Amino acid sequence: MSDELSSDLASLRIDRDTVGRSGRGKRWLLLLIAVGATVAVLYAVALPYLKAKLFKTEVAITEILRVSPAQASVELSATGYVVPQRVSRVGAKIPGRIATLAVKEGDSVKRGQLLVKLEDADKRSAIAEANARVAAAQAKRLTAEANLLEARQKAARQVKLRERGVAAVATVEDLQAHVQALVALVKAAKAEVAAARAQLTRFQVDLGYTEILAPINGTVLGKPRQLGETVGPETMILELADFSSILIEVDVPEARLARVRPSAPCEVILDAFAGKRFRCEVVRISPKVDRAKATAVVKARFVDEPQGVLPNMAARVSFLSRALDAQAVKAPPKTIVPTSAVVTRNGMTVVFVDDDGRARMRSIRVGGPFMGGLELLEGPPVGTRLVKQPPEALKDGQKIKERESGR
Repeated sequence: MSDELSSDLASLRIDRDTVGRSGRGKRWLLLLIAVGATVAVLYAVALPYLKAKLFKTEVAITEILRVSPAQASVELSATGYVVPQRVSRVGAKIPGRIATLAVKEGDSVKRGQLLVKLEDADKRSAIAEANARVAAAQAKRLTAEANLLEARQKAARQVKLRERGVAAVATVEDLQAHVQALVALVKAAKAEVAAARAQLTRFQVDLGYTEILAPINGTVLGKPRQLGETVGPETMILELADFSSILIEVDVPEARLARVRPSAPCEVILDAFAGKRFRCEVVRISPKVDRAKATAVVKARFVDEPQGVLPNMAARVSFLSRALDAQAVKAPPKTIVPTSAVVTRNGMTVVFVDDDGRARMRSIRVGGPFMGGLELLEGPPVGTRLVKQPPEALKDGQKIKERESGR
């Protein structure tokens, strides 16, 4: 074979070592590409999933509110309670056992009406005995007065006889001394009569105390003491409250007290009547501040008749910049969802509800804007806690926790 032919054949020979090294390089490159792609997929898909399952996303929380049109003029809001200003805790002035209970819880009573009667047999017996002592003392006084009259007459006759020289001086002096003794005896008898009458009066007063009367017009609060119970001056038998004197008392922080003016209009919503609003006005601002709480008590009265309002009902008071008329207060309140909580997911308008530490996506239907939010036509109820400005990555069922204030 010629050298030229050998050279040509050598050029056509396959170098197996070089091919092997090149194939292994390509396989390693493909493997690295596959691993990178897997990591990217895990980072993009699995990592958020693991975070949602294992970690809690910090979020800000807001809530659904019920707002009345009048609250556009709200300057300050505070919470408080309905408090009657005239309250009487009725007790007994003397110890005794309840014989008659003339009222029950919830009864309306008038001033002077019988509430409770105590057993009075012992008082009546004492009065009868005192009457007898008065009669005896009066008889003793009459006897003493009669003896005194007789002694004075005898003394007067002896004085005349003495002037004529018939009677002895000693006899006259003895009769005059006897008269003075009888005068003292009459005074003692009169004092005894007065003492007996005073004792009789005391027993009669005690008898009057067995009838416990209503000191004010009011309503019986709570359950009174029962028949047969022994009561005394330290025992409260029942409590009366004059509902016509009820006011709403709220604690206003000292730093905001300047926003409250005397006679300022306000709107009140009672927890017991969540769908009803009442017109009120400020009648009194406490002249001092509670140092411990840094608050002052503000009292407001109802402008209209507060039908069905009871003591100790919880109240939410909104102090307004302008007064409400009767029509404005009847305008129905609206349910408002904060705009910051509303987002769009898959073409739907939704909010994320804080369901005991998990975000639950809920679809809603909203109306027009109202007082910094949107009117909620369909959706969760008032007071529902919502995620504020929910992140794009937030998923239904994801664990969440409320972000601390200031962060």
